[in-house]
Amino acid sequence: MPLEGYISADGPYTGLTKDQLLECAYRPAWVRVRYMLLIAYWVGWATMLAAAITLIAMTPKCSTPKPLQWWQLSPVYQVYPLSYQDSNQPPDGVGDIRGIESRLDYIKDLGVGAIWLSPIYKSPMKDFGYDVEDFRAIAPVFGTMEDFRSLSEALKERGLKLVMDFIPNHSSNLHKWFQRSIKKQDPYTHYYVWADAKGFESDGKPVPPNNWMSVFGGSAWEWNEDRRQYYLHQFLKEQPDLNYANPLVLQEMKDVLRFWLDEGVDGFRMDAVAHLFEDEELRDEPINEEGTSEDEDAIVAYQDLDHIYTYNLPQVLEVLREFRILLDEYSNTETKIMMTEAYMPVRNLMEYYGNKSTPIAHFPFNFEFIELKKKNLTAESVHNVIKSWMDNLPNGAWPNWVIGNHDNSRVATRFGSELVDAINMIILLLPGTPVTYNGEEIGMEDTAVSWEETKDTFGINAGPVNYKKVSRDPERTPIQWTAGKNAGFSNANRTWLPVNPNYPKLNVEAQLDATWSHLRVYKLLTQARKEEAVMNGKLDVQVLDKKVLAFTRVKEGFPGYLVVVNFLDDKVTVDLTTLRHVPEESTVYTFSTTYATNFTMKKRIANSAVVLPGKGGLVLTFVPEFQETSIPL
Repeated sequence: MPLEGYISADGPYTGLTKDQLLECAYRPAWVRVRYMLLIAYWVGWATMLAAAITLIAMTPKCSTPKPLQWWQLSPVYQVYPLSYQDSNQPPDGVGDIRGIESRLDYIKDLGVGAIWLSPIYKSPMKDFGYDVEDFRAIAPVFGTMEDFRSLSEALKERGLKLVMDFIPNHSSNLHKWFQRSIKKQDPYTHYYVWADAKGFESDGKPVPPNNWMSVFGGSAWEWNEDRRQYYLHQFLKEQPDLNYANPLVLQEMKDVLRFWLDEGVDGFRMDAVAHLFEDEELRDEPINEEGTSEDEDAIVAYQDLDHIYTYNLPQVLEVLREFRILLDEYSNTETKIMMTEAYMPVRNLMEYYGNKSTPIAHFPFNFEFIELKKKNLTAESVHNVIKSWMDNLPNGAWPNWVIGNHDNSRVATRFGSELVDAINMIILLLPGTPVTYNGEEIGMEDTAVSWEETKDTFGINAGPVNYKKVSRDPERTPIQWTAGKNAGFSNANRTWLPVNPNYPKLNVEAQLDATWSHLRVYKLLTQARKEEAVMNGKLDVQVLDKKVLAFTRVKEGFPGYLVVVNFLDDKVTVDLTTLRHVPEESTVYTFSTTYATNFTMKKRIANSAVVLPGKGGLVLTFVPEFQETSIPL
């Protein structure tokens, strides 16, 4: 169309009319332009949609952690029944089941999730219940089966779990199985490990089958005149070893587990499991070059032999696997836990976890902290203990941390009372399940108790821990509840073990009333375990300036936690900003009792210059800093 049709020759431009616009719009050139723009729009839109879908698909997912189970969420609290609380009327100076029940509100308030009961089975008490006369009965000194059921119900009402000690390696020599085995009454004839004498001396005295030694010293063999054979006892002579080469024995012990599971027990701590099997050929064990005897030819202690024929034989794991299968059968609604006790190098102990297809223990006890001695307790040694366990841990396995039990000196005695809070900070905030021996939450100390004083107390006899007859009682004395008579443990004139003389000042009641105390720190730590970073966060452990241990627990999107401990006697100042994810400032969550009383919680501090007193421990919270990562387009 000519230009004159749109522009007047004698006037300014007046625009296009509607008809002219329509006429122009339908020209072939403009139609092509419109189609091209429309196609470009949809192609662009489709490209952006595809890119968005691709980005979503390629972006790493934030995996939802598998929900933790009851035995992973909270500490396990070991209760030593003889020393927890005497409830008898009149009082007899010995702890009992009803006494434990009377203290459950205290246990609940600690923030623990389960109690593990040391043995309460019917027993002559030659070894504090580890010489079991009847695996299905309660020792009268502790109460009755009705008392046990009452305790079990009271625990459930408070949301607490009950774990029992299980002693699979041996029974009492008074057990009916052993008495019938002596007489060769089937099927009990081979329920125990019997062997003929190697020979007889000129005076007719029998010679043991081999050189095997008892853990407590002396030969592991005891002659039985009635049967005219030796029986094996890797512990006391009153504790004959069961014979797991006999399938009937395994079946009997599985039936014992079923009995207690049917009573509502939530799991077992299995004692001395590495001793379950012995060499069937009864070969002599080789001399341990690192043994304790001064005379190279003398074998006087358990440590003098290398126990390749009596300890941790391959069949042990097979039996434990059978126990685990049984527990899993009872785990339809909630897991029935299996914890195992064995002392050996970490790498070997990891076999007790089993694997994903054939699990064994939920966890074998980690005694690495107990193995540390005061003289070699440093930031570096603790770092190595943590790294050793975590680095050797099988894929998917759950860690645990044990700092004390009824067989080892208390933390305050081993490491010093100043470090009680710091050690609790470490084990309670590391990944895994911490196990607390009763009394460690208030920093109880060993009590001076000699073997002669306690070798026959109230009919209870511990037996020597070794051939030198050293008492195992110092860490087993009564819990110190109050400053009253017998520390509030019992109103009896005499308690089965003496109460530590420091009880007027070191007791639960005093620490609950104090402005700051071991107990208050402990309870704050169990509360912190409920936080996402502590439950499911990553762990980073470092040694700062060769003297301070520090570790962080972080998970993106949640507050982080930082534990820092000074193992030196002197005050130190450290820069925590060198740790990953740690910002310039953090907030004090809790601190050890070694700090000055004017130090406060919720205080903001600069992470570049954190002051720690001698033996001081500190827990900080912070907002973790994560490096921004670019998403490729």
